[in-house]
Amino acid sequence: MIRVWFNHWFSTSYRLIELMKEDAVQEVYVVGSNRQRESVIQKVCDEWYEEPDIDGEAYIAFCLDFCKQHRIDAFVPRRNMTDISRNIALFEKAGVKVMVDDYAVIKLLNNKAEAYNYLKDCEGLHIPDFYVVNHVSQFEQAYRKLRETHGEICVKFVKDEGGMSFRKITENADCFNQLKMYQGSGIAYGMLTETLGSVAAFDDMIVMPYLPGNEISVDCLRTGKGLIAIPRNKGAARHERVEFNQDILGMTDAVMNRIPLRYPCNIQFKIKDGVPYLLEINTRMSGGLQMSCLAAGVNIPNIALNKMFGRDIDWTMDRTDKIVSYIELPQVIG
Repeated sequence: MIRVWFNHWFSTSYRLIELMKEDAVQEVYVVGSNRQRESVIQKVCDEWYEEPDIDGEAYIAFCLDFCKQHRIDAFVPRRNMTDISRNIALFEKAGVKVMVDDYAVIKLLNNKAEAYNYLKDCEGLHIPDFYVVNHVSQFEQAYRKLRETHGEICVKFVKDEGGMSFRKITENADCFNQLKMYQGSGIAYGMLTETLGSVAAFDDMIVMPYLPGNEISVDCLRTGKGLIAIPRNKGAARHERVEFNQDILGMTDAVMNRIPLRYPCNIQFKIKDGVPYLLEINTRMSGGLQMSCLAAGVNIPNIALNKMFGRDIDWTMDRTDKIVSYIELPQVIG
């Protein structure tokens, strides 16, 4: 039996845990924890605990102690992944394998500007034009330059997860009419400059063209048999199209050949004028991975778990284009 710990994950990890448990040889026993006591993930875990509201070294100490107390063999982190990767030697010393890539790689990819610069000379890979700014005057200059050739512009902080800081800039916002609709991620240029100008300096922010097309999210895992890469074309609706587009797969290969990612990752592209541009690279299983696995008939979470222990699981993949969606099933959790 392998005892696996999932720390604070998003709710769609419910299905990822189910997939990981589908092992033909050994029992996979999952210990789950979350800062939300009532998280639905507990329904698929064999043990369940509430996490403390701490960070930094205190959280690393908590993780090490948790692994010891609960006899964890494999740790699948999401919360504080960067700190955990920086302290990977402490977990290895304690006999715990961690599904996280090297700290240097994660640190690079967490900084979108540094990642773009590192990958900009990859043949066939499209990187959007961008500027990095940390003062309102720099932002205004970058905005004017990009507007001349790219039209709509967007911003987000260089260090960001899940696009939380993403804003699309509008030139002439009707503030009154905006009260009648969902605001979404748009922000008026005047409001943004006023906000940025209210501080002497701010964390590095990336200014780049707004990419209006669909997001293409490629779920990846490097294996002894080769690279698993499953592209999902994500529109506004709940359904997604799994399409094995050769241009997208070629750019995915370029990224994976340049960056030695060992564990499940997710590479995102966005379309502008028919051209797919690299958006970002997430060094974890994506929220929609279960949709990719279903469409392609391949179990990435279980293959990745076995890889941690040096076991190559044979796999085949259905490369037929498909439309895949999901439904919500209610669960009583208390």
